[in-house]
Amino acid sequence: MMSIVVLMGLTICALYWWVNNYVPLPSRSKKKKEKPKMGTMESIKFLVSSRYIRDLATLVVAYGISINRVEVTWKSKLKAQFPSPNEYSSFMGDFSTATGIATFIMMLLSQWIFDKYGWGAAAKITPTVLLLTGVGFFSLILFGAPLAPAIANFGMTPLLAVVYVGALQNIFSKRAKYSLFNPCKEMAYIPLDEETKVKGKAAIDVVCNPLGKSGGALIQQFMIVTFGSLANSTPYLGGILLVIVLAWLAAAKSLDTQFTTLRQEEELEKEIERAAIKIPVLADNGSGIGSILIGAPALNPTEGDSPGSSSETSTPRNI
Repeated sequence: MMSIVVLMGLTICALYWWVNNYVPLPSRSKKKKEKPKMGTMESIKFLVSSRYIRDLATLVVAYGISINRVEVTWKSKLKAQFPSPNEYSSFMGDFSTATGIATFIMMLLSQWIFDKYGWGAAAKITPTVLLLTGVGFFSLILFGAPLAPAIANFGMTPLLAVVYVGALQNIFSKRAKYSLFNPCKEMAYIPLDEETKVKGKAAIDVVCNPLGKSGGALIQQFMIVTFGSLANSTPYLGGILLVIVLAWLAAAKSLDTQFTTLRQEEELEKEIERAAIKIPVLADNGSGIGSILIGAPALNPTEGDSPGSSSETSTPRNI
């Protein structure tokens, strides 16, 4: 396995060298706009001042914390179920295969979901999946003993059931992120004006992405210090996850309303531009008075007029 890793690394190095030396780069006529450099405090002030960006930031932070919380708890149960390295590697191989299949299917379904149900439904799928699988995952952890006889009918122990449900949660939540959550996040910037769009992205990159990644770890450390172990803090982690996902769904609903309104305004502006009235104005006919014709076809030269005369030819102009 390590030989394959080394071989793939050397292949990447060779391809990188070949691209840099033999593949011509496309020329760029326009200078790329520089991203505004915003400090932490400035980014926080901008997030607080804009409801739209604040809701979008809530989505990013909630996803980062939720995934971290679920993945850490699941991996602790996974190691307890498969203490042997061979068994652990075998299960992770099956997990990776299932993840690849789920990714392919979700990529095919994502465009259909956007076309049929719209941005709002697509944005709510990821937190809904996390909510449903999270309830099942933490319920099996907390109430595994009373449910053991029922679970035994399926040939599983409560711990194995927790591992399988956690695997499903990680597979579908992460695949939903790449096929639905990320496209929804990028589409949300489209109807914004240029200044809000650029500053919003900068603020989310400065504050929300690091907060989402580190927030889950901070919560975990606080719970372990407070309750002594990860197992003792599991019920409270489940409650925190529930609150975060509900806040995520509320932010997605609020953002859907604002996003739909902005897109409707954008479409209305485009309709007004397309329906703008063009008024052709005829050139001066020699008498000092110009003829104006609204919504009529261009006039043909009258008898005796010179078709080639520029003073007699109508020239349309938008008013």
